[in-house]
Amino acid sequence: MGEGIVDCHCHISARDFEQDLDDVIKRATQAGVKTLVAVTEHQGEFDRVLQLKKSYGAVIAPCFGVHPLQSDGGPDKRSVKPQDLEPALPYFYKHSEELVAIGEIGLDFTPWFAPSEQEKDEQMQVFVRQLEVAKELNLPVNVHSRSAAKVTISTMKEQGVSGALLHNFAGNLSVAFDGVKAGYYFSFPPAVCTNPQKVKLIKQIPLEHICLETDSPALGLNKHERNEPCNIALVCQYIAQIKGLSTETVQFVTSQNAQRLFTKINKL
Repeated sequence: MGEGIVDCHCHISARDFEQDLDDVIKRATQAGVKTLVAVTEHQGEFDRVLQLKKSYGAVIAPCFGVHPLQSDGGPDKRSVKPQDLEPALPYFYKHSEELVAIGEIGLDFTPWFAPSEQEKDEQMQVFVRQLEVAKELNLPVNVHSRSAAKVTISTMKEQGVSGALLHNFAGNLSVAFDGVKAGYYFSFPPAVCTNPQKVKLIKQIPLEHICLETDSPALGLNKHERNEPCNIALVCQYIAQIKGLSTETVQFVTSQNAQRLFTKINKL
């Protein structure tokens, strides 16, 4: 397969990969992965992802972002607050030349995380501020939109965002088409292969607006097993099957899409 695969959304700086990262990267490259778009969720991951870039070179494409859900060191997540973003902001500007995107950012209005308007308002403040940073730095955004697909897309359109990836998209078709019209891209992880509800979405979104992702270490075929970037071939095959295309075509077009969106991945 000629064109190398781009994993457009993975958490390669996660602790889950600390013990055997060399092997994980090796398996990914053996599976045809050329680039790992490495998203972050909080300031504490920023230095780690830059260090990985130094260690592994062009295979790592760093992103900085503050996720709509945060943890205070334990397993429990909470809705993000503006004070989670403030100390991170100088890093976006300081390292702008090393970044391919701002992400993972977005909105998560799952009721147990955002039970009141206050949480939603604070998430929106953090999201919009990072959209502004992305525009200032001329970078695309890598976006989370759980239980908030419509408002996420409408906010990006209102803010004049032109380059966006909506990862693990779970909105309905009409909302997806709004994103397609805005020029946005959509990606799906291996877990989609066991989710029949996504078939219609994948079938209807034009291939020219689809990218491949793993979201590893999460969202693999088996939720009790660590997901890895090498599993991206499963998504490629599944999308090809749904669309009645060859895996070569899906790999080529999605890689082209990724390079069109993340214009810096071939330049870092």
